[in-house]
Amino acid sequence: MTDTPSTGAVVLVGCGRLGSAILEGWLATGTVAPADLIILTPSEKPAAETARERGASVNPPVDALSGARALVLAVKPAKWREALAPLLAALPSGTPIISVMAGVSADDIAVLSERPVTRVMPTTAVAQARGVAALWSADNNARETGRRLFGAIADVVDLDREALMDAATAVAGSAPAFIYAFAQALARAGERQGLSSEAARRLARGALRSAGAGAETGAPLADLVARIASPGGTTRAGLDAMESAGDLDRAAEAAVDAAVEQARAISG
Repeated sequence: MTDTPSTGAVVLVGCGRLGSAILEGWLATGTVAPADLIILTPSEKPAAETARERGASVNPPVDALSGARALVLAVKPAKWREALAPLLAALPSGTPIISVMAGVSADDIAVLSERPVTRVMPTTAVAQARGVAALWSADNNARETGRRLFGAIADVVDLDREALMDAATAVAGSAPAFIYAFAQALARAGERQGLSSEAARRLARGALRSAGAGAETGAPLADLVARIASPGGTTRAGLDAMESAGDLDRAAEAAVDAAVEQARAISG
């Protein structure tokens, strides 16, 4: 077990889509005070500029990292070594690395950094403090650091093996796009039944909001389905059509399998 600094800066390396979402969530919830934020980004990003206006430090000299209590690595998986290596000499030895990258193992990061590593896979809804995040670490202090940084912006789900992270990435990290794509398909189906494009899109978006509201109650998913799918009703007829053809399970399995395979290819 390593000693983790309890005070100091949180360093965010990378401010792309996910890094920006994390930053927005931190600022919205006060999880990290702007004055305690160091943001490293090779290009200007709106979220980073907003944080700068509120007191964060953007692209300071590397020696500013000497008091860091955590470093969140949010770069593209192919770029992580070149992004992290130049920072290590200035980073305190006990500072945990929190990786939000798909497909890059904790061991690989630990070997290069010689520091404890936590892997977190959040959804971009962390920007609204409504995300979900899978978390794994072999180091207790690093795990708790990850939990403190993400607990206010996501429902944190602990995994008992790192090998499950790819599946968690597919089921949560990638799944919002799968669900949006299904809503798009529903809208197109509605248009084929005579709805205007605008009406179909608005109805599909409303259905997403309704489904999200139900999910936030914490009720079992099967119960949420049953509440809407009355026997002999229209919803039950639609579900029966998908289930009898195997379309639901087949599409979900294909999407998750492909996402897991790609995560493993990235790490390979």
